[in-house]
Amino acid sequence: MRTSRMRLSHKIVLTAFFAVIAVPLAVIRTPSTTAPPAASPDDKGREDLSRIEYPSLESIRWHPHFIKPDESLESLFGKNWPWIARFNRLDRRHAYPGVTIKVPDNIDDAKKYSPLPNVYEPARRHEKYILVDVTEQWLGAYERGRLKLSFPAATGKEGTETPVGLFRIDARHLAHTSSLYKIAEEGDQYPMDNALRFHIGKDNVAYWIHARDLPGRPASHGCIGLYDEEMQLRVFKNPRNPALVDSQKLYDWAAGEDEYGDDLGELEELDGGAVVEIRGKLPRYLDSAPLVKKGE
Repeated sequence: MRTSRMRLSHKIVLTAFFAVIAVPLAVIRTPSTTAPPAASPDDKGREDLSRIEYPSLESIRWHPHFIKPDESLESLFGKNWPWIARFNRLDRRHAYPGVTIKVPDNIDDAKKYSPLPNVYEPARRHEKYILVDVTEQWLGAYERGRLKLSFPAATGKEGTETPVGLFRIDARHLAHTSSLYKIAEEGDQYPMDNALRFHIGKDNVAYWIHARDLPGRPASHGCIGLYDEEMQLRVFKNPRNPALVDSQKLYDWAAGEDEYGDDLGELEELDGGAVVEIRGKLPRYLDSAPLVKKGE
C-alpha cells in the first residue's frame, strides 16, 4: 500500500486558502473596542432610568451609573441605599445588573428630595388629601395642606394610563388581589396589599392605590403602586430584609382603624375618605441620558 504524496504546489494553494478563511474568523471572534456598558436606547425593557425626565431634577446634579454584575444598591451606597432607591422610584428587586440609575453627586440631595410642595393650597380645606403627580411618579399625603407623607409611585404605563382628576378614597381592602392580572411565574392573582380604592370606571374596572413592584418608571395597568418589601418577600422571596413599606404607611394614614374601626382584611366601603387628586402626564423618555446633568 502506497502513501499518497501531495505536491508542493497543492500545499501552497491549500495553505493560502485556509489562511483566507481563518483571518476573517479570527476577526469575528475578537471583540472590538466598545463604549462603556449601558442599556440600549432601543431597549423595550427601558432599563436605563437615567433617560426618564423628571422636572424636579433640573436643579440637582447627578450622574448615570450602570449597575454591574457584582453590584447592588446596598454594596454601592451602604446605609444610604433607600435614598437612592427613592430617588430613582426603584425597588431592590429591579435594581439588577444592567440597569442604569441616577446617582446624585451629593447624597444629601437624595435625603431631602421630594418633588411635591411642602404646602399645597388646594388641600388646605381638607383634613386628608392625596396628591399624585404622574409626571414626577410621586405621591404626597397632606393634612390641611401640609405634606405628611411623601413616596415614589408607579402609575399606569402608556396605553393603560392612570385616570387624572379629582376622586375620593371610598373603600379599603387590606388583603386585596387583582381580579384581572396574575403573577406570571406562579399563576396566582397579583397581590394588591393595603389597597385603597379611589375610582371605578365606566367599564366597571376599579382603580386602587396599593402595594406593588416599583421598576423605576410607569408600569401599572392604571392603579398606583407604592413600595412594600414585606409583600415582595412573601410573594417573590426577595428582598430578605424588608425595609420599605410605604403602602402600609399610607393605608394606616388614610384608612386606619383609629378612624374606621377594626380591619378584618376584607373589602370594606368607606365614607368621607381622603380626596385624591391625580394630575400631569407621563414623563418623557429621552433618546439618551446627558453625560453631565446640569445643576446650579
